[in-house]
Amino acid sequence: MKFRRQKIEDVQINLTPLIDVVFLLLIFFMVSTTFKQSTELTIDLPTASSGAPSLIAQQPVEITITKDGRYVINGQTLVNQTTDVLVQGLKETFAEDFKRPLIITADAGAEYQMVMRVYDAAARLGITKLAHTAQQEQE
Repeated sequence: MKFRRQKIEDVQINLTPLIDVVFLLLIFFMVSTTFKQSTELTIDLPTASSGAPSLIAQQPVEITITKDGRYVINGQTLVNQTTDVLVQGLKETFAEDFKRPLIITADAGAEYQMVMRVYDAAARLGITKLAHTAQQEQE
């Protein structure tokens, strides 16, 4: 008796579903990943000695930022709050002696943008000595 041989079919793995799953995972991870963009500001902080230098001997310029957003430079209130007016007021007050320190006193309720305008104006004029004032908290 003669038996027929069964044809053996080639065994193949269907990769189409696997490739589909890999592409879906790739798309999922690409969409769900957040790209963090951060900027850093490098500041060279001075070191402190045992005693603080006296700013009074250097005749500092004091700028006060009020709660309602006005600038007061050495007791003189500026006309408006634009950076150009602030630069002009600081230039007249410093009288071309930009090595003097600038003391910034801002109200706790003042907007941070107002302080940033002072930094911008100081950078435009080349003022490098900046100081901030603060009050000690009441217990």
